[in-house]
Amino acid sequence: MSTEVLFPKIGFSMSEGTLSEWLVTDGTVVREDQPIYSLESEKSVQEVEAPASGTLKIIAQAGEIYPVGAVVAQID
Repeated sequence: MSTEVLFPKIGFSMSEGTLSEWLVTDGTVVREDQPIYSLESEKSVQEVEAPASGTLKIIAQAGEIYPVGAVVAQID
């Protein structure tokens, strides 16, 4: 069963942000709660953790702006 990795809302007024960099590469086996990418909002840069353990399939490109709730990767 796949788990979607969603672009999170980290502030009350946040509607979009920049996926600034992937901290792991496509195909990496990740564990739940491991930081997998960093996001940049108007006020901060934060690392986002994997919601599950498994093999990461990256969908979104680093350096692009994404709306809150966008699917940026899958974990199988």
